Amino acid sequence: MFVRYVCVKNCAKTCGDNVAIFSNVYLFNMQNLELGDNVSIHPMCYIDASGGIQIGNDVSIAHACTILSEEHIYTALDRNIKDQGVRLKATTVSNNVWVGAGARILAGCYLEEGSIIASGAVVKNKVKGNTIVGGVPAKFIKERG
Repeated sequence: MFVRYVCVKNCAKTCGDNVAIFSNVYLFNMQNLELGDNVSIHPMCYIDASGGIQIGNDVSIAHACTILSEEHIYTALDRNIKDQGVRLKATTVSNNVWVGAGARILAGCYLEEGSIIASGAVVKNKVKGNTIVGGVPAKFIKERG
């Protein structure tokens, strides 16, 4: 785990202290990845920071999560989707956020401070602070506390 931390510290745009990157985590375009302090990213996660990903302090990302910052362009009906390129959209995971196992955070999402993403959720919009969301697509479940 120490070797992974040193690699991320040297390759990421920023990397705070006490960052735990577990085995089998796939990080792409790390030059656009910002990590705060006390972040844990558990096994089998896939993070592509092409469009920029900012992860705040005290964030826990459970196993098998995906966080994206790009999406396919698909509007031209006369061209194959795969040939239309991608759109970059910055994604933000604020401080004190818990992303449950197998959740998918799509490009352009903004997870406000204190939010919880339920296991298996697919998030495609803004998540209000101190709320719990879940489902496909993710919807408000309840306020924390």
